[in-house]
Amino acid sequence: MENKVLLAAVVLLSPAGLANAQALQPETIDRASITPTSLERRTETSDTPDPAIVRLQVLLDRAGASPGVIDGFAGENVAKAIAAFETMQGLPADGKLDADVIGRLLEQTTVVEPYVLSEDDVKGLVAEIPEDYSEQAKMDHLAYTSVAERLAERFHMDIDLLKALNPISTFSVGDTVSVVNPGAPRQGTVKRIEAHRRTGQILALSADGTLIAAYPATIGSRETPSPSGTHKVKGVARMPPYVYNPRINFKQGDNRKVLTLPGGPNGPVGTVWIDLSKPTYGIHGTPEPSMIDKSGSHGCVRLTNWDAEELAAMVKPGVIVKFVD
Repeated sequence: MENKVLLAAVVLLSPAGLANAQALQPETIDRASITPTSLERRTETSDTPDPAIVRLQVLLDRAGASPGVIDGFAGENVAKAIAAFETMQGLPADGKLDADVIGRLLEQTTVVEPYVLSEDDVKGLVAEIPEDYSEQAKMDHLAYTSVAERLAERFHMDIDLLKALNPISTFSVGDTVSVVNPGAPRQGTVKRIEAHRRTGQILALSADGTLIAAYPATIGSRETPSPSGTHKVKGVARMPPYVYNPRINFKQGDNRKVLTLPGGPNGPVGTVWIDLSKPTYGIHGTPEPSMIDKSGSHGCVRLTNWDAEELAAMVKPGVIVKFVD
């Protein structure tokens, strides 16, 4: 009976209503109705973010079930996040957006908020990041290339969604822009990490097996698979330099010599490296958050920078890391 009342109370955004909307507005997202058909609904143009999916992704992120990049599009990472949320709630983990899941997720607080750009937001940028590692090795810092890129990562957003919400902004000091609020980082003590290859997901568990957080992940590739078995966390390095050795790992371009690349969010391992007891392997960030679980890694476990940072803050040396098929 409660499910019927909930379903009756939810108003579905019609495709016509979405088509008639002008630019993506904060209030459109905040008022968007999340329904059991939200993941099936399509806007008239496939490249238009769905306000209801944006809201859903933000609420999942706040609950500790990361959807990866918040972009307003349904996909496997959203379904995995729903399944993780169901596990946290003691529900059957089928990844389906049903009335019970919606009822437990919904909040009255807004998900889009204003943000005023400061002087710090425009500092330390670089013009570009060259693809060639030998050129990257000459740089001082593999930093963000724009204010928009920095803000997008800070608020867990796809840069295209950020720009869609702020179509006329120049992202200059003093500008007020609209961003989503993914909530505070998860807190807790992680005692066990499970890397699930088949689903492409990292599960962070407490001592009693409670799921603290879940993250979409790129776990190795067919050419360079991730390790098997059980290992341990050795330590955490933030903004780590990256040592490229073609004899040990892989060959990038025409580079045949060992190179040391500086740290930074656009470095090969992103903003954080969680070192594993298996030599040369780790859990780390990425310069391309939108590609998580969409392209292979060189054997390591790759997360968005913000997810890797959140996980790193909850682990200590000795934490068990198990790779699961």
